[in-house]
Amino acid sequence: MTPEGSLLAAEGLRKAYGPTPALDGADFSIHPGEVVAVMGPSGSGKSTLLHCLAGIIRPDSGTVRYGPHTLTDLSDTHRSALRRTDFGFVFQFGQLVPELTCLENVALPLRLNATRRKAAEHRARDWLERLEVDDVAAKRPGEISGGQGQRVAVARALAPQPRVVFADEPTGALDSLNGERVLTLLTDAARDTSAAVVLVTHEARVAAYADREIVVRDGRVKDMAGRI
Repeated sequence: MTPEGSLLAAEGLRKAYGPTPALDGADFSIHPGEVVAVMGPSGSGKSTLLHCLAGIIRPDSGTVRYGPHTLTDLSDTHRSALRRTDFGFVFQFGQLVPELTCLENVALPLRLNATRRKAAEHRARDWLERLEVDDVAAKRPGEISGGQGQRVAVARALAPQPRVVFADEPTGALDSLNGERVLTLLTDAARDTSAAVVLVTHEARVAAYADREIVVRDGRVKDMAGRI
């Protein structure tokens, strides 16, 4: 049963790679505007959990529900469409397109959703300003610092106004000062727009920005707040 009021919920997720189980009956839920830190040691299954929640991979069994949708029942095409419109992603190394300017990178998901160029770039510029990197709009990723690049990546994730943002070790490649700034901007902006944030990390200082922490160990989930 989906927890009352949850935006995204998973129940009984199992996923194995050959003989090795990555998830072994994992449950999860998150509410609109909530930031949940997913913690655990390397190889514990936390990234596999994120990929199942985002519809990137299918679990071997169990269900993932997002609003009225059961992601595990949707076709690849429908899950891809949701990732373009309703989900945003921030990765450890940003994964910006090197040939595009920072403005074009932020506008890219909007353009893929058929937003006209002028409107897409206007919204992209607004988000670059909000993330305090509007001064690098015309530069390419190779011409800016790692901290600036990660803020551009956050702007790109938030520009389509997603309902869920998946952040996989978003500060892992940054020093502590830049990492804290990126986390502050990400979590504040997400809460302002009522987006839920699934924040995968192995660092306690990163998890401190979340409303709630869960720990993935041996493919199972323990909610540190005592609920799923």
